[in-house]
Amino acid sequence: MSAPSPIRVLTFDDNKDLREMLRLLVDAQPDMVCVAVHPDLGQMMRDIDSAKPDVIVMDIQMPGMNGIEGVKAIRARWPDARILMQTVFEDDAKVFDAICAGASGYILKTAGMDEVVQAIRDVFQGGAPMTPSIAAKVLATFRKMEMGRSAAKDYRLSEREQEVLSLLVQGRSYKMIAAELAISFHTVNSHIRNIYDKLHVGNCTEAVSKALKDGLV
Repeated sequence: MSAPSPIRVLTFDDNKDLREMLRLLVDAQPDMVCVAVHPDLGQMMRDIDSAKPDVIVMDIQMPGMNGIEGVKAIRARWPDARILMQTVFEDDAKVFDAICAGASGYILKTAGMDEVVQAIRDVFQGGAPMTPSIAAKVLATFRKMEMGRSAAKDYRLSEREQEVLSLLVQGRSYKMIAAELAISFHTVNSHIRNIYDKLHVGNCTEAVSKALKDGLV
């Protein structure tokens, strides 16, 4: 039986030292390969077409087109793209804008090497990883938006689907959800497909966004 193909990682970051560090970190993993690194988004579409990445790691602050604009453009062309955002600062507005634009996860550049690698794996597996402090800010922002709104909409989610959705919002990967709920990976997949159907969404990012906006968690 042949080994699974490595996770193809493409990085956009204007800091040369950081992007080379990430290249070395990714290439040191047995299940990953860094297919390209770029200092800006000037040739983004060509770069992505050429590299065919599984996960895009993108700095939010870059010269020219910034990361938030980049996420929107990538999502418009590749709706299922998996994009992990990185930043030095916990800027509430930028975090919120990046998530709403379609970022799959959000991690601080000060995160440890193990945390960065795991975040890439989680995004690849369909999760939505966030540095805990950032996750708290995102949840707080959505809750403020919900103050004064009516009760949560009823999408007729089952109790188990509610549990799975809640774990997705917390950034858990499919594998982590399966372990936490003591169910199979296949069962998690089945629940998530049902959640997507009931919420009328097409991916994890949209499901998390709708769950928060409509007060489902």
